[in-house]
Amino acid sequence: MTSVRPGRRFDWSNLRQRAASATVLAPFALLAVWFGGWALLILLSAAAAVLANEWSAMSAREGSMKVALAITASTVAALCVAYLGHYRLAWLLVAAASVVCALVARGSAERPSDAAFGALYIGIPCIALSWLRDAAPQGRNWTFLLLAVTWSADIGAFAVGNVLKGPKLWPRFSPNKTWSGFYGGLAAAMLASVIVTLVSHIKMSVAAAAVMGLVGGLATMGGDLVESIIKRRFGVKDSGDLIPGHGGLLDRVDGLMFAILAMAAARLIHLAGWAA
Repeated sequence: MTSVRPGRRFDWSNLRQRAASATVLAPFALLAVWFGGWALLILLSAAAAVLANEWSAMSAREGSMKVALAITASTVAALCVAYLGHYRLAWLLVAAASVVCALVARGSAERPSDAAFGALYIGIPCIALSWLRDAAPQGRNWTFLLLAVTWSADIGAFAVGNVLKGPKLWPRFSPNKTWSGFYGGLAAAMLASVIVTLVSHIKMSVAAAAVMGLVGGLATMGGDLVESIIKRRFGVKDSGDLIPGHGGLLDRVDGLMFAILAMAAARLIHLAGWAA
């Protein structure tokens, strides 16, 4: 009789927790992307409020409420301006918000620069996603492509990493991630990108779609690692306790936030005619 080594045992409990959180969060995201406009504005505004609260609780524990309100108000204001189509002004508001948040955090945070960075960390992906969905041509299809790549990278990395195990990717900051999971996530992201591109009739070659998936997958896992570094800097295990077993919302969308920037940049390149 063969025995199963404990190291090869699949983490079913973690998978069930991930599935439960996805069941709650994914429908809202998909509906907001489908309708765009006001629906996306509402979702991003609500998400910004939660993310700001989690960030301020980590970075400015004594004056967290003031920092959270400053980041939320500035991000929502920028989103409203973007909703009206004034994206250049929205970017200026995000930049100005970082200065305001640093001033608000003076005297209540050990490092006011952390509050300033939080305004950029949350505000920039929100505006980029608003542009990708509502301002860029074929915005709905490209945003679904973004979600497919991000979710596939996350699921692929988790599944392959749990099955194959192997050497750790960066044990100092993220002890659970492995090189096998890293490559599994990239392969899943590339496959998802090709499939969604073909199904949604995005005008892009299969090779370009594969590269898009690779870039999106790298951004997703890079964002996850950056979040691990940030939490280590603040001395916390999770960004919050909103999602049982998985911490806060920031813990669930860290990779997506970086993938948004990568996909928006790729969309600009595609619109410029540099990729076919």
